[in-house]
Amino acid sequence: MLTTIAVDAMGGDNAPAIEVEGAIQAAHDLRARILLVGQEERIRAELEHQGVPNPRKQRLHIEIIDAREIITMDDPVAQAVRRKRDSSIRVAARLVREGKAHGLVSAGNTGAVMATAKLMLGTLPSVDRPALAGIFPTLKGVGTVLLDVGANAECKPEHLKQFAIMGSIYSRSILGVRNPNVGLMSIGEEDVKGNELTRETLNLMKAAPINFIGNVEGRDIFTGDVDVIVSDGFTGNVILKTSEGLVEAIMGLLKTELGQTILTQIGAMLSLNAFRSVKKRLDYSEFGGAPLLGCKQICVICHGSSNAKAIRNAIRVAKEFYKGKLSERIESELGRMAVIS
Repeated sequence: MLTTIAVDAMGGDNAPAIEVEGAIQAAHDLRARILLVGQEERIRAELEHQGVPNPRKQRLHIEIIDAREIITMDDPVAQAVRRKRDSSIRVAARLVREGKAHGLVSAGNTGAVMATAKLMLGTLPSVDRPALAGIFPTLKGVGTVLLDVGANAECKPEHLKQFAIMGSIYSRSILGVRNPNVGLMSIGEEDVKGNELTRETLNLMKAAPINFIGNVEGRDIFTGDVDVIVSDGFTGNVILKTSEGLVEAIMGLLKTELGQTILTQIGAMLSLNAFRSVKKRLDYSEFGGAPLLGCKQICVICHGSSNAKAIRNAIRVAKEFYKGKLSERIESELGRMAVIS
């Protein structure tokens, strides 16, 4: 049976064009069934524009589920989630809750997606707060998992301990790291460094059933020496947005400098190949979206400015999440911890 993923086709900055293109890519090469949720006439017009007027005739498992309302980036989250019951994100979540889809992907209003996921999909019994897990590129090639990157601006030490366990399971199950090490984001490696939250969390981490290596700093994110880094959502989101801006600046500078300094055709080709390689390693779209760990069912949240590749890879992440039974593993390990303690 094909894994079925519900895609909020109206969520992104360039919806539904990007979501439709990403869904077509996913249906082509991921062996997944995609439910495009949103205003049917706009989705159908976009499919025709992209050369897929009838997905079935082209042996693509793509279906349209009509949803008339859209939650915009400017909508007040609480009111929109409650009042817009026929919004694309709420209908997509309902499909997952009712077992008609195995996971949800959205590039819509992040607050609205998280609120809808908590409301419609629920939280695992042993999880106090779900956390967004972002993956950062590293010098060693294997991504570093940072969580939380925006779901919880304020946290307690117990929340960070749960984030550490969920992140460790995610690193093992999805990234294939056998025994991921876990660090706590702080302003210095020494135990006495940090604020009250990090100092209290440090002691909890030392007793948790994870490969905890102590405090780490911002510079450790990209080295590849730390597999999982734990932070409150405020700090994590600042790190995420700063990193995105830095990558864009580096790419722009490289492009400018390459154009100014290339003297020969051979040198130009070598430089261009290196540039493309670096760009691919730093490209956020390679990682898709951030899964909301701790929900009963699968929810992957993408950037509002995601391109088609990012949507395609978010669908891949949702499929891997489902195939790896990640939610069940998280609940099992946290439940076992609760019994031991």
